[in-house]
Amino acid sequence: MNIPNQPLNQRILKYLITVLIVVGSIWSASGLEITPDRIFSAPGKIWILISAMFPLDLSQEAIDRIVPKVAESLFIAWAGTVIGAIFSFPVSFLAANNVSLNSLSRITKQVLNIIRAFPELILAFVLLPITGLGPLTGTLAVGIHSIGTLGKLSSEVIEGIDEGPLESIKSSGGSKLNELFFGVVPQVMPTITSYWLYRFEINLRASAVLGVVGAGGVGAELINQLRFRDFPRAGTVLVVTIAMVLIVDTISASIRRRIIKGREIKV
Repeated sequence: MNIPNQPLNQRILKYLITVLIVVGSIWSASGLEITPDRIFSAPGKIWILISAMFPLDLSQEAIDRIVPKVAESLFIAWAGTVIGAIFSFPVSFLAANNVSLNSLSRITKQVLNIIRAFPELILAFVLLPITGLGPLTGTLAVGIHSIGTLGKLSSEVIEGIDEGPLESIKSSGGSKLNELFFGVVPQVMPTITSYWLYRFEINLRASAVLGVVGAGGVGAELINQLRFRDFPRAGTVLVVTIAMVLIVDTISASIRRRIIKGREIKV
């Protein structure tokens, strides 16, 4: 099979982009002060740290301290996801240009972009003077950021719907609300629901980090143990956190597949 030659301008553009990526990578590495000595010494240092964590601290005192903090991270992630889902769902309709006014859609999308521009850690720093230390700050930080992300993703799903059902409802005398409730929502809900579950997985990881700044969760426990050089207990925190994340990811992925593909019918 003969592959047609690309035009000269396309080949030049392809090579130019490749050169820019390579040069940009080298420039970034030099700015980060990445040296061969650091790269080659990193595996040994990682092994020393991992070796210091084993055997794990499985004492009753350690379990009593760690498990509630891990559960707190789970609660923060779930509550933040619920906040993001509740508020992003109506906002996504305002941001979708096929069901909203063009001016309103553009303004709403910019607002969602502004919200997404601030990571959870930055939001937690901003909220700390208002809500204080604790899981409430982490929940609000995760929830606000989820509104921006879920709103954008959901609006893109709405913009990609099949217009046929909407035209049928309109031709039969249905109102704009009828179009939304019976033409748009049934089409987008499976995908949007899967996005909510996927966002919950992401929020679970974010909630584990928020404890570093005092916003609740297991991160605070991990930092405390590392600060006091209690590496076996820090290893226990990491292992329990990883186990929780893997379990939640597995369950969530299974539910998402079921929502999108539906139940398999055996013949």
